[in-house]
Amino acid sequence: MKLVTADQMRALEQRADANGNSFATMMERAGQAVADAILARWGAHPRVLVLVGPGNNGGDGLVCARYLHDAGASVSLYLWKRAPRSDDDNYRLCFERHLPTLRAEYDTDLVALKHVLGETDILVDALLGTGVTRAIEGTLAELLGAIKTTSPQRAITELVPSAVHSAPRPIVAVDLPTGLDPDTGALDPAALAADLTVTFALPKIGHVTFPGAQAVGELVVADIGIAAEWADANALAVATAHEIAAMLPARARDSHKGTFGKALLCVGSSNYIGAAFLAGSACARAGAGLVTLALARTIYPHIASTLHEATFVSLPDDGGALIPTAATVLGNQASAYDVLLCGCGLGRYWRTLEFVRQAIALRGDAAARNVIDADALFALAQISRWWKCLAPNTTILTPHPGEMATLTGLTRDQVQADRVNVAKKFAALWQQIVVLKGAFTVIAAPDGRATLLPFATPALATAGTGDVLAGTITAMLAQKLSPFDAAVAGAYVHGLAGALAEREIGAAGVVAGDLLARLPTAIRQIQKSSAG
Repeated sequence: MKLVTADQMRALEQRADANGNSFATMMERAGQAVADAILARWGAHPRVLVLVGPGNNGGDGLVCARYLHDAGASVSLYLWKRAPRSDDDNYRLCFERHLPTLRAEYDTDLVALKHVLGETDILVDALLGTGVTRAIEGTLAELLGAIKTTSPQRAITELVPSAVHSAPRPIVAVDLPTGLDPDTGALDPAALAADLTVTFALPKIGHVTFPGAQAVGELVVADIGIAAEWADANALAVATAHEIAAMLPARARDSHKGTFGKALLCVGSSNYIGAAFLAGSACARAGAGLVTLALARTIYPHIASTLHEATFVSLPDDGGALIPTAATVLGNQASAYDVLLCGCGLGRYWRTLEFVRQAIALRGDAAARNVIDADALFALAQISRWWKCLAPNTTILTPHPGEMATLTGLTRDQVQADRVNVAKKFAALWQQIVVLKGAFTVIAAPDGRATLLPFATPALATAGTGDVLAGTITAMLAQKLSPFDAAVAGAYVHGLAGALAEREIGAAGVVAGDLLARLPTAIRQIQKSSAG
């Protein structure tokens, strides 16, 4: 699903109107979609206060109010800079239903607002939407401040299937939370943080760009009759469950382990035994048919005693760290596998770095497919023009921002300040797939494609989750997905597993091992969401 700016969205609306889907019809669909989302989550009988602004966003709010009232909810209106007019059909329809209405210009010291907030179960923010153009001040700032003092705020952002959250008094944003810039993600200090945001046709860049993303809450994208294919084909995309379901390989009943690919994982060292276990387990849990771990001889017994489903290749080592002679052994084995993962937990012993350099040099065959992670990325950074050692579009690189800084010569802050463009620039230079990890992970391809993942959860900010990600992506690549699709699908499954863990365990206390059993659950939920 493509991401758009406010101007691009307006252009799409104008095109839809010109093709017979009138602005009035789109507003009707938008308001109904917000009401439907509220009713699906909180039932038909809540007490709802709709904050109504002066533009189209306010019109969407009025339509929402009408649908909620007709469904049995108790609905009140609070109008800011929206005087009742004879040509405002949406207000007229609310007036005919005798919806209680307050107007900000008559509400001295916001006494009436504060009173009605005390009797409100759900607050609908239809004040500005994409209409934010300057700093919020004056009456609107006071209005939002009054709401904050009486409405507990909470914000978690995830565009995932079946994500249902609750809050003491949920705030539902129409299109965008008031104060969120749709193009940059800038967030006004006065902005409201929503628990649920219902946007229309396509998500906006600001929905998935910090700091504004933290105010979005659960994000729902509603269909209002605008064709998705009208969006710029080269625009940044955000992954959806439906798209990922289409990527996942079918699993026929007469399959065998070879059907789902053979993965060789060169991982682990004496200091990072857990990395080998996590990557190998994730690869198996994410569907690879055969998982083989190429391990330093010293640590082999420790992993073999805990990871019973894998097979093993024993490599020469020095006290649990791989050494250059191991590259030849690995190279002799690798040709029998569909994909090689190299890096998780290898360490940075100088002889291990030389091993990685030699192993990568042996992977120059155009048929070779690779995932390079962690310490192997550090080893790459020591090689001048390392990307010339690999055939184009055969390798998935999975750096976190610090590793990306090492690979590119940028600072970490420079990487983080322009994550999408940095990932796209170096994917094109290196002619490989880049998975720039972090909140809203970016996957970039050499041909200019880029996709954001809709996950930003602190549950994944813990040691070992990167090893699980590398193993999951490797499994997808082993199952014959293209490198770009394998990166997107694997990272989405991993991100959803993290979101599930957060929901079940909490934002704190999730460990990397908690993701392993949730990988199959995430895959099943993606498939179920698409089928539904």
